[in-house]
Amino acid sequence: MKSDLPGSGSVPPLARAVLLVDDEPQALKWFARSYGDEFDVRTAASVRQALELLDRQGHEVAVLLTDYRMPERDGVALLAEVRERHPLVSRLLMSAYADKDVAMAAVNLGHVGRILEKPLDEPVTRRALREALAACQQRLREQTLLQRRDEALRETLGFLAHEVGTPLATVSGYLHAMRERQQAPLCGNTDLVCLTQRRPGEIGAMLDAALRRTDYAQSLVATFVRTARDAYHADGSASELASDLVRSVREGYPFDGDEAGWLVCDLLQDFVLPGQRDLLYLVLCTVVKNALLALHSAPPAEPRIRIVVAGTPDRAVIEISDNGPGIAPEVLARLTREPVTTRSASGGSGMGLVFCQRVMASVGGTVEVRSPPAGGTAVRLHFGATDTEQHHEVSR
Repeated sequence: MKSDLPGSGSVPPLARAVLLVDDEPQALKWFARSYGDEFDVRTAASVRQALELLDRQGHEVAVLLTDYRMPERDGVALLAEVRERHPLVSRLLMSAYADKDVAMAAVNLGHVGRILEKPLDEPVTRRALREALAACQQRLREQTLLQRRDEALRETLGFLAHEVGTPLATVSGYLHAMRERQQAPLCGNTDLVCLTQRRPGEIGAMLDAALRRTDYAQSLVATFVRTARDAYHADGSASELASDLVRSVREGYPFDGDEAGWLVCDLLQDFVLPGQRDLLYLVLCTVVKNALLALHSAPPAEPRIRIVVAGTPDRAVIEISDNGPGIAPEVLARLTREPVTTRSASGGSGMGLVFCQRVMASVGGTVEVRSPPAGGTAVRLHFGATDTEQHHEVSR
């Protein structure tokens, strides 16, 4: 995604250079002239020069080819040090027949991947360099993938901790309120517990809200567990239709009171979601939550959240819009690029939309946030080209 999981940075360029180390100047010139037509050749005349070059340009070097016999330190010593300091670089050794025993020892110690006998045979050397280059680039791709998976899991874990903390704080608040309403047992019967209500049905409403938020928190934890598991499998979780994702949010999000009635869904053209469904579910829940918070902060006469699903062969979008107060221009300019929140006093961290942007980037998409001066906010999740499906009705 890009890595399979969230990560907004571009894929770094793969190392492509071949570094030859030999203390004979003519040998360096001949090698650069002979193989420069296919490879990006760098040269060094000693172990010291080679290590200095690798310290400066190590991210560009994919293959190290060194002669065994050199002054000061030999090629095997160089290979051993490179193995420790630059483990992804493919290591090859040139040696004459007389150095065969030393060369074999280098192989046995793992310092070198292959030995080329001097004088170099051009077809054999080209093939060896191509294979070593490909092996290094494969290791770089795997390392990048693992780093991004680790980064994505760390970010998802931080996001999950925040998202789970919100409903659990609400549950805790309801339970404390119920405890405050607990009365002394009646008639000396210690098996009876009575709760006072300030309005009819208040206690039942608290229990229902607490249960909804508990279920939602558990679903988020389950989502993270699946994401952590699927992060190490190339296929990830199964794809599904955008309409199914919207339906899952309608049915799984812990709406309060009549909030569910604020949500209107329009399916213009369905499409198959790319990437991991579980992460996209967290994205959509985050955007809906932000819309609900905006509507509660300055309630309009008729609160409304509209989700539109529109897919074409060239472009697919899920748009979530609300008729709340909108977003100040100075805040809007920073959204999706850095953590920014207007709700820090109530526990907001600003990581929600940053997380959404990273998830969308991981599937080749983007997040666009619009908020006109007249008010209201529209968040568009752009997925790029996807497979469209026939119209599927989404319940309103």
